[in-house]
Amino acid sequence: MSAWAIRHISTAVAALGRLSRQPFASLMTVLVIGVTLALPAAMHLVVKNAQIISASWDNALDFSVYLRTDVTLEDAQRLVDIVGQRADIESVTLISAADALEEFREQSGFGEALDHLSVNPLPHTLVVRPGAANTEISIGLLNEELGNLPEADFVQVDTEWVRRFHAILNILERAIAIGTTLLAAAIIVIIGNTIRLDIQNRREEIEVTKLIGASNAFVRRPFLYIGVWYGLGGGLLALALVGYGLYALEEPVLRLSGLYSSPFVAVTLDLKESLIIAGSGVTLGLVGSWLAAARHMRRIEPR
Repeated sequence: MSAWAIRHISTAVAALGRLSRQPFASLMTVLVIGVTLALPAAMHLVVKNAQIISASWDNALDFSVYLRTDVTLEDAQRLVDIVGQRADIESVTLISAADALEEFREQSGFGEALDHLSVNPLPHTLVVRPGAANTEISIGLLNEELGNLPEADFVQVDTEWVRRFHAILNILERAIAIGTTLLAAAIIVIIGNTIRLDIQNRREEIEVTKLIGASNAFVRRPFLYIGVWYGLGGGLLALALVGYGLYALEEPVLRLSGLYSSPFVAVTLDLKESLIIAGSGVTLGLVGSWLAAARHMRRIEPR
């Protein structure tokens, strides 16, 4: 086992040394692989951050029940107790007209104009959060029943845009999966073509090696390690490109989240995702080099 490990280690080191002797060509191949791997990784991060943002939009599924302006605060509180007893409702929160006007005063910037109002034009509002067991049909029935309350003026529920947003994210996930498959095939072709050219350049060396008794597996091994080094270099470069992209976007993201008074900070790739990207590069490099070496090695035989 030790002799087998030593042979593989020496072959891997020799393959790396061969790449270092042609730095420009090796760098170009690694750069192409790195950019190709970085594209789906960056898109995955976009979807991942969008999912984190949308996770805080649960309150968008709430019902806002605007009561008639002639409903008193005591009647509104009594309605809260009645509606809150329903099994399909998780919670009911009362926003009084005075609290709503004060919140509007602070956030709208029309404080001085609102001081001239003789009466408060805003109604009492019930914020109703449906239970988690509700289905789309039961949500529709709940919306209709809340709208039929004698004290209710109208009911507003903003669920459609949340559903559309999640549908868009699902489409993006499918598109990323399809694009990743196509890019993976492109990496295999790139590495395979690079290995094919290397095999052709070393044709005479391969013929002499086979002439003294070397097997196809022995001759193929250096080219497999070259593919592994290409894939590993491309994977690490992809991680570096994604990391730099996040660093470049950090300041504008913080500025935008500050404008919305949000604590959101863009997340980066975790350890598992980083290992998957690097491992994918190694796997694709190994597959591409093996396909090219297995195909062209059989055509080279000593005469």
